[in-house]
Amino acid sequence: METPVLQAIDINKYFLDPVRFRVLTDISFSISRGSFVSITGKSGCGKSTLLYILSTMDTDYEGELILDNESLRQKDNAELAVIRNQKIGFVFQFHYLIEEFNVLKNVMLPAMKLGRYSTEAIEQKAMQHLKTLGIDDQALKNASQLSGGQKQRVAIARAMINDPLIIMGDEPTGNLDKKNSDIVFGIFKDICLENKQTILVVTHDPDFAKRADRIIVMEDGTIIP
Repeated sequence: METPVLQAIDINKYFLDPVRFRVLTDISFSISRGSFVSITGKSGCGKSTLLYILSTMDTDYEGELILDNESLRQKDNAELAVIRNQKIGFVFQFHYLIEEFNVLKNVMLPAMKLGRYSTEAIEQKAMQHLKTLGIDDQALKNASQLSGGQKQRVAIARAMINDPLIIMGDEPTGNLDKKNSDIVFGIFKDICLENKQTILVVTHDPDFAKRADRIIVMEDGTIIP
């Protein structure tokens, strides 16, 4: 049996507001390589909180997280930052592009930070991703000049640049109309099928969620069987 790309084992999370209360309860699941998984549920159910733990950006939790057969529990912030840049791509509801940079440079930034390849090789790779996503003609425009749908495609290209094992999305279609939401879904589906990369998306959109390979439904900080 193939080793899962991501495993969550008995994840518990508490907030202090002002007293300690539990927001995630005994979360356990695994995600296989090349699958498209959606986490859905009503607002406030804990799905975004869970995603920030799974993405290693929140380390204040109980339980075990295993990415690519490696436990992340004892890693320090510097080690986690390297793992994030190498193995996880991110697409958020708000694309977080650097508006004064052009599209090409925005896509290149994570690869420049990782430093595996020359600038020329990274530029070539970034252009290929932009071409695949149908926006290579926008490469030299500043990010501020793009539409919302175009910006989200740039954010996906940026997430893909380091060939991550898994791409995580937090409400990636939350600000998009149906047409652009469908485009983003199609892109994610193609990434799974053609690149064999794993997609994990948190969404409150039931239409988006049900088209994934697998749906994880959350309610009140737990996973509904």
